[in-house]
Amino acid sequence: MMYVPLEKLLDKTENSVYKLVITASKRALEIAEGQPKLVEAVMSIKPSTIALREIFEGRVGCRSIK
Repeated sequence: MMYVPLEKLLDKTENSVYKLVITASKRALEIAEGQPKLVEAVMSIKPSTIALREIFEGRVGCRSIK
């Protein structure tokens, strides 16, 4: 598994740690419930790690609420 610096993940979520955590946790729950993964991953990788990788690669994003 590759290491992704927090700064690069924050760039994907408008520099908001809160949005990053909420987005990653919701996606990890979807993966744990059986939704297909959007990145290549082996079964031993945890759903939360897969969710962060999906965010980093731009496959999952956060919505802006105004």
